[in-house]
Amino acid sequence: MPEIQLGAHTVRSHGLKVLKLHMHDWLILLLLGVIEIILNVIEPFHRFVGEDMMTDLRYPMKDNTVPFWAVPLIAILLPFIVVHVYYFIRRDVYDLHHAILGLLYSVLITGVITDAIKDAVGRPRPDFFWRCFPDGKGVFDNVTRNVVCTGQNHVIKEGHKSFPSGHTSSREATYRNSGCKYAGSFAGLGFLSLYLSGKIRVFDRRGHVAKLCIVFLPFLLAALIGVSRVDDYWHHWQDVFGGAIIGTIVSFFCYLQFFPPPYDTDGWGPHAYFQMLADFRNDQESNNANCLSVQPSEPENVYAEPQRHIEISRSNTRDGSLMLDEMESQRRPCISC
Repeated sequence: MPEIQLGAHTVRSHGLKVLKLHMHDWLILLLLGVIEIILNVIEPFHRFVGEDMMTDLRYPMKDNTVPFWAVPLIAILLPFIVVHVYYFIRRDVYDLHHAILGLLYSVLITGVITDAIKDAVGRPRPDFFWRCFPDGKGVFDNVTRNVVCTGQNHVIKEGHKSFPSGHTSSREATYRNSGCKYAGSFAGLGFLSLYLSGKIRVFDRRGHVAKLCIVFLPFLLAALIGVSRVDDYWHHWQDVFGGAIIGTIVSFFCYLQFFPPPYDTDGWGPHAYFQMLADFRNDQESNNANCLSVQPSEPENVYAEPQRHIEISRSNTRDGSLMLDEMESQRRPCISC
């Protein structure tokens, strides 16, 4: 498909038009942000935790290997930088807008899904014992043998948010200097991986394995963040695995909403760019059709003139023949005489 000259659709020239066209998408994105805040505020389900279940929940409370502030930088800001670098190269506002919108949708949808499941499941974290009993003295109900926690409420609340791996609340971030995202990191970095695979045309059937290495780097970075969550005893390995699946699937859906598949011939650009090209081509074809519909009236005049000359010449020929016949009839009497 032909391309329009680079720099023809910049933020200054077409940014407001694209933004107005997708205003409802930004409003829905804002609504998702509000839902995400609500899911972090409400109390999760407090699952039954018996005395005999504490064997696997006595891991020590540790600080995060990957600081809480580093994960948004890696999962969101890094893709933002890559998208903006590509914009300065190509100057395509359609690609810039749709990449940012798709990235934010990927992260927020993943956050809403993981937090909703967290609140519904209420699985205790591996360090739940020390969250529930900071002094190390377990207190259990005399009848049910369920835990009777003596720790701080917001710490206990976060202790019931193990599955799937997503993120901790702002209060927990203040208390323990934590607050990492794992499913969110896979959503953001997974989207970046798909974005890069389309831009560098990984599936161009030329066999350049180096391109695959570039595409796998974001996935590797997300996986290392997840492993750190298990090493820090904030999550069970099942939590991390579930968060990775959710984040990856959501990133695929969000990417394909705005871009063709990376293996497609047009996988390097957004759907809106090619739709704009198709509209531009249709406008040109319609203009050409209108020009052709006006032009046929001119040849008719051109051919009408020769036809008129032919008819005149024919009439002149007939008149001339009549005059010759009259002259011939006038000569005959003289010959007879």
